[in-house]
Amino acid sequence: MAMGTRKDKEQQEALWVPHTALPKGASHPFYQRLNQLLEESYFDEFVEGRCQRFYAEKRGRPSLVPGVYFRLLLIGYFEGIDSERGMAWRANDSLALRRFLRVGLEESPPDHSTISRTRRLIDVETHGEVFTWVLGVLAEKGLLKGETLGIDATTLEANAALRTIVRRDTGEGYQEFLKRLAQESGIKTPTREQLARLDRKRAHKGSNEEWEHPHDPDARITKMKDGRTHLAHKVEQAVDFSSGAVVAVNLGSADAGDTRTVGETVCEAGVQIATVAGEVKSEGVNPEGPKEVILDKGYHSNEVLVKLAEWEVRSYCSEPERGRRSWKGKAEEQAAVYANRRRIRGERGKRLLRQRGEKIERSFAHLYETGGMRRVYLRRHPNILKRLLVHVAAFNLGLVMRKLFGKGTPRSLQGYSAALFLAILQRLSEVWALRRALENFMMAPRRSPLIKALKLDSF
Repeated sequence: MAMGTRKDKEQQEALWVPHTALPKGASHPFYQRLNQLLEESYFDEFVEGRCQRFYAEKRGRPSLVPGVYFRLLLIGYFEGIDSERGMAWRANDSLALRRFLRVGLEESPPDHSTISRTRRLIDVETHGEVFTWVLGVLAEKGLLKGETLGIDATTLEANAALRTIVRRDTGEGYQEFLKRLAQESGIKTPTREQLARLDRKRAHKGSNEEWEHPHDPDARITKMKDGRTHLAHKVEQAVDFSSGAVVAVNLGSADAGDTRTVGETVCEAGVQIATVAGEVKSEGVNPEGPKEVILDKGYHSNEVLVKLAEWEVRSYCSEPERGRRSWKGKAEEQAAVYANRRRIRGERGKRLLRQRGEKIERSFAHLYETGGMRRVYLRRHPNILKRLLVHVAAFNLGLVMRKLFGKGTPRSLQGYSAALFLAILQRLSEVWALRRALENFMMAPRRSPLIKALKLDSF
């Protein structure tokens, strides 16, 4: 299908609908400012140039304009919508979002199948370029330094159920496998209770080496943050401590250890920072990449600390209690571990480790709790990573909006009027309390010369 271009001006509505009569929601000023920011930075021209090769030269099936497609994914973060079907429904329901997408009243917003087809059409690298473009906007506004990074990981619940997993070797389901085990043990017609008892006593029953999901082989059996066991994915982020912006996103298997994935995330963060420093002329961005990395104790290992030392990156990694260790024949590992221990015991190290919750956990809360991506509705890592990259880019745009507009999300803007009203009421109550105090003071039988001089009798 051929690619269209986004219209520069708002479309003229039907004559029988006055433009001034259209209602404006509380979130409309936010999206108006966001559209202004995107237009000033030539966002539509950028994505249309990057997506040109994915569209046919001749006119075919009606296409979704790249600028509208990426704006729909931005809406997913700002409105806390977890699925493409929900994005399409919300865009069809809201006048403010119609204005943001430049969709007239006589037009129908794109449905979820068009959004899904466009996502499959555009590759992961192009979504990554949009993420890098947003980092460039942050650098232009002075919100990106890239010297001190915090890295942490969390799990996203997969769009797959444990009851549908199959054996990797035979392809049989979980219940079929239990019945076969029961029959081999001498139970010809096992009951549900007998199968549950047999499964309870079996060791390594949730091994990812033996089981997989037939429709999402990238999902892995793991324990979630709330203690439940579920099929999930692991996402690891690098956050700039100077502004709280996410500079790198790495999606991997949920059963992969932190020490295996941290190196890739650090390299990705270095590439992103160097790319932004080369494209945007900003003195604040360090072109050499990160100089310091803050990690929790799950990342502490000899290999990780030695590798960071080789890359000339100072580590501030919390050290778990391991007792007395033997360093015979491990002089390099000992030097790296002791240097990290010395840094985390200093005042700067303690201050940086205390900021982990503010800088890193806050981004997790915004992106996956209120942002609506704690459970993903896409399967396979390339599809999930496409949505994730633009989702995180929307979070970074929220930081720019907070600096320019004072509010980073439409929800915070909706609560602004209520907070202003409460502040006015509080101020009025203070004024009335002061007036009552003065009236009571004036009713006193004896009045001081100061009161007479101030002429407060007429108050």
